[in-house]
Amino acid sequence: MPNFTVSSPYKPAGDQPAAIEALSRSIEEGNRYQTLLGVTGSGKTYTMAKVIEKTKKPTLIMTHNKTLAAQLYSEFKSFFPNNHVEYFISYYDYYQPEAYLPRQDLFIEKDSSINQELERLRLSTTASLLSHDDVIVIASVSANYGLGSPEDYRSIVQKLCVGDEYNQKALLLRLVDMGYKRNDEFFDRGDFRVMGEVIDIYPAYAEEFAIRVEFFGDEVEAIYEFNSLTGEKEKEMKEATIYSANQFIVSKEKLARAVKSIEEELGERLAYFQKEDRMIEYNRLKQRTEFDLEMIEATGMCKGIENYSRHLTGKKPGETPYSMMDYFEAMHDDYLVIVDESHVSLSQFRGMYAGDRSRKEVLVDHGFRLPSALDNRPLMFDEYINKAPHFLFVSATPAALELELSSVVAEQVVRPTGLLDPLIEVVDSTYQVENLHDRMKPVIERGERILVTVLTKKMAEELTTYYNDLGLKARYMHSDLDAIERNQIIRSLRLGEFDILVGINLLREGLDLPEVSLVAILDADKEGFLRSKTSLIQTAGRAARNVNGQVLMYAKKITDSMQATIDVTQQRRKKQIAYNKKHGITPKTTLRELDTNLKVEDAGELYNKRSKLDKMPKAERQQLVKELKAKMLLAAKNLEFEEAARLRDEIAKVKKL
Repeated sequence: MPNFTVSSPYKPAGDQPAAIEALSRSIEEGNRYQTLLGVTGSGKTYTMAKVIEKTKKPTLIMTHNKTLAAQLYSEFKSFFPNNHVEYFISYYDYYQPEAYLPRQDLFIEKDSSINQELERLRLSTTASLLSHDDVIVIASVSANYGLGSPEDYRSIVQKLCVGDEYNQKALLLRLVDMGYKRNDEFFDRGDFRVMGEVIDIYPAYAEEFAIRVEFFGDEVEAIYEFNSLTGEKEKEMKEATIYSANQFIVSKEKLARAVKSIEEELGERLAYFQKEDRMIEYNRLKQRTEFDLEMIEATGMCKGIENYSRHLTGKKPGETPYSMMDYFEAMHDDYLVIVDESHVSLSQFRGMYAGDRSRKEVLVDHGFRLPSALDNRPLMFDEYINKAPHFLFVSATPAALELELSSVVAEQVVRPTGLLDPLIEVVDSTYQVENLHDRMKPVIERGERILVTVLTKKMAEELTTYYNDLGLKARYMHSDLDAIERNQIIRSLRLGEFDILVGINLLREGLDLPEVSLVAILDADKEGFLRSKTSLIQTAGRAARNVNGQVLMYAKKITDSMQATIDVTQQRRKKQIAYNKKHGITPKTTLRELDTNLKVEDAGELYNKRSKLDKMPKAERQQLVKELKAKMLLAAKNLEFEEAARLRDEIAKVKKL
């Protein structure tokens, strides 16, 4: 049984002890579904960590967006410093799936940009799952998409032991079969290099340490880890296991069977198009698939190889594809899946299959892909919800599905900090913009922040301009801004670079902003998705981390959703006040320091120190690559993947010289 130990100066408090006990007991009794209903700021993440520690089960934690996944990864790395905490999200900086628009006769080619650091973290995840039992994986929806077979991934490994004999040529060929490439010039992840009787291997999933294997003839004389940047020896090893550089790797025998299977399906599909006298589709499919087959036979890879995943993995038509859960099952009979912000995440998981299917059906029907491409898909919701032995749904506002499924619903209403749910005040919306202006001034004078939610992008932009013209410092945030800009805006708000953040539906789940003491909901009586009970409770929760927390609902009437939010909040406040009075607790604002050292020095400064790169001596260029690489690794370690990607591109430019 794996040993998980939480490292934290805090002990369970408030409702946490009861919630931890109830959930852990339910899981240990074999129940599949349980729910943690925890209000904002009640320490749900800490409770999740303690449940993992108590049940001692490998755990997959899933959430619906990358920002929350990064936040959870950072928190769980600190909770479990002595265990294997991994990060598994989509490795694309940019992704445009292939699609066909029949009305315009327009085919959109697949286009993507892979973030190498995220790819490394994904490979690190699969390697850890097959090597260790104390694994916690933080994942986005990417964990529901098809992966290669865990059995194939586990079988295509190279184990090296001191004292054993290996034919060096055969070993190098084996590394090539595993997806590694020889690179004696610039040693990077997924590379190996040969220097006499020394072979250096840089595992595709390693962070900064490569493996050096020293031979005496065919016998392995020594194995040790060394720092890939400095070359400094770190630790000696008796043995080393190298996993493949690709999660879709298959053996030569399986690859040959897959090629034959693809050829058979191609023949059947071409016969169908010929029978239907659809020669455009016939020729399109024949040319495209035969080219892919040539690439697969020659290199073991082709563009869009994931569309042939059914053939490569040996799955039957319509069979459930492999996903992250299969990697858990490959090594662990019993494991736990935690779904964070389940009221949103489960809905998103449910919708993934239909959208993917409709796009691919058009491609198949018009001869761009074989029908087997439909089996390269995310899990259907029923497949997902019935796959893992244990689920823990976590939300401040669980939906009916979670509550109906769960054997135990543990409520976590009392916060360890003693903070109360914010006071809610309903204000006439006739002059809401002017009234809010007056209500914000004392909040700003106290050095606290304000969130304002509106219904449209145009309103967000115009309201921001209006308040800025009146001398206030406001910014807006909506879906037209990319993830990088949104993260920068939230960071600037916390740093006090401005005081008012105006948004639509982006100021809800998971945002930890203790500096915010006032949340204003304009047009709160416009019943709908943005003003539903769930949305209003989640939005109001953004003010629950500050002792001065207050919510202003601007409305002409009190809707059912508004009344439900007010009732729930009042019930929680009563329980929280009673608990604080009984235990002599004085509420205090949640303190969460903002790391101001995450900004990585601009790599452009390195270039300014040198006149012309093309005239730079080779040794200096290599030194420059080392400096840039060190900065890239630091940025990646701090989860600043956009900065790491930019530095990666700069490294590539220097290498081309």
